[in-house]
Amino acid sequence: MEMAARLPALLPRLAAIVLLGLALTATLTYAAGRNLSAIRAPAAAAPAEPTPLVVPDVRNQAFVFAKGSLEDAGFAWQVDGSVHGYSSNTVVGQTPAPGTKIVDTGAPLVTLTLRRTGGYAETGAAEDASPYAATPVRLVSPLGPAAPATTTTTAAATTQATTTAAPAAPAAPAKTAVKTAPKARWPQHRPPAFTVAGARAEPLNEMPLPDRAQALRSWLEAHPHKTRANVAHWLYQNEWIVAGAKLGWWRGAAALATLVAVDRRTQQLWGVGAQSAGLAERALGEVQSRSK
Repeated sequence: MEMAARLPALLPRLAAIVLLGLALTATLTYAAGRNLSAIRAPAAAAPAEPTPLVVPDVRNQAFVFAKGSLEDAGFAWQVDGSVHGYSSNTVVGQTPAPGTKIVDTGAPLVTLTLRRTGGYAETGAAEDASPYAATPVRLVSPLGPAAPATTTTTAAATTQATTTAAPAAPAAPAKTAVKTAPKARWPQHRPPAFTVAGARAEPLNEMPLPDRAQALRSWLEAHPHKTRANVAHWLYQNEWIVAGAKLGWWRGAAALATLVAVDRRTQQLWGVGAQSAGLAERALGEVQSRSK
């Protein structure tokens, strides 16, 4: 009876407790919702931009060196104009211009204009196009890649960022390294046998012509079977040696004498090389006459 009498007085207190509990629950739910809504999914990574190709400057180079530089840089090439693709001819113009940034479409095309050099006879078939198909030329957009998207900072990250980090210990001063000049791999004093007006000087970072001819001899013995890749390598080395010797490069006559023997050995191993041996022999005669 006493409990029943007190019940009306307790009901207001119980109602107040229930309402307070509901208010606290709603507040926690709202705060949790705010925290969850602040979290954003990480932005999708933008696809990596392909590295553009940069057109090398091959002007004033012998054609044999120019086409090698273009192929090494990932370009196809073609010769335009009345002067055709013979190894000792000189590049006087190119399109696109040197330094142009090109989208790597596979083998973008560079067009060359040549002039005859040294008055040498142009024998054999001219090379007016690269040995592989060219792909379209597309210039790199000057705008560059789009800036990365910004992300929303989460409440948790903001809280962590406000925490003061312990100061890092000062780094010890770096020791200055003593730089020494690298030793040259090849002889740097290579007086020319003769000079050709407007011709490219011998590059001192490349092996001398006699060493190149000896290297080709050793390479041939290690590759006794005729393949497309082997023939391409052998022809390129032939052209380099003949063109360099015709430009008066150091000890070109000695290199050509070795090359003649290499080409005769090529005939024995592969069944080809007679034409190249004839070209090397004629070049040897020309170089010897000009070296006197």
